Amino acid sequence: MGAVGLLYVGAVLVVNGLMLLGLVDARAAAPLNLFVGALQVVTPTVLLVTADGDTATILAASGLYLFGFTYLYVGINLLAGLDGTGLGWFSAFVAACALVYAGLNFFYVEPRDPGFGVIWLYWAVLWALFFVVLGLKREEFTRYTGAIAVVAGLLTAALPAFLLLTGSWADYTGTWAVILAIVLAASLVLAYPRLRGRPQPAVPPAAPVPAGPPASPEGVPVARQAPERDTARPADPRGGGSSQAPVQDRS
Repeated sequence: MGAVGLLYVGAVLVVNGLMLLGLVDARAAAPLNLFVGALQVVTPTVLLVTADGDTATILAASGLYLFGFTYLYVGINLLAGLDGTGLGWFSAFVAACALVYAGLNFFYVEPRDPGFGVIWLYWAVLWALFFVVLGLKREEFTRYTGAIAVVAGLLTAALPAFLLLTGSWADYTGTWAVILAIVLAASLVLAYPRLRGRPQPAVPPAAPVPAGPPASPEGVPVARQAPERDTARPADPRGGGSSQAPVQDRS
């Protein structure tokens, strides 16, 4: 059941990433967030009710609520036009929890699952980026966060979901951990310089530069012109007006 929910987490992460990249309208992304958010709340609730005290099942179900509440929160925010600050700070909480779940998959759960340890680390980075964009209002990271969300949707949700559903994950979890660690780390590094926004300069390029050369009407700085010289001869220092004498025709 958890693998089915993970598949649709991949779908909503891709759509939300495209929204942050400016390719999907915000209100158009809201319904899928509500659908998947509801699914990710119902699924762990069913798992908890049927767990019969099994601690491993309870632990696995507990993390699903983090996703369910996130997507419900996103859907409601988009439809109601609410400020994203609260969602941003909730994302910081999710990022901290994701680090704990990563450690549990590496060192605590039986059998160990380093593949999902790597996946939880990537989710921690993604939700930390949500916090930076929404909680701290650092909008220059919006497109970068969108790209990372698309990668997360495909490689940390949809792909593992299919592998789990076909029984191909458990036998090669160590191999998948190495492959995902390399690919996901590369995505974080390679996408950053291309997609991080640049802050606007303090002085717009078309504006005159203070204390510099004046600008032409088109806004292009031009060189200052030297003041016009007086072509007349200077006055006679002895007084009596100009020292200029009449010019005699020597021709």
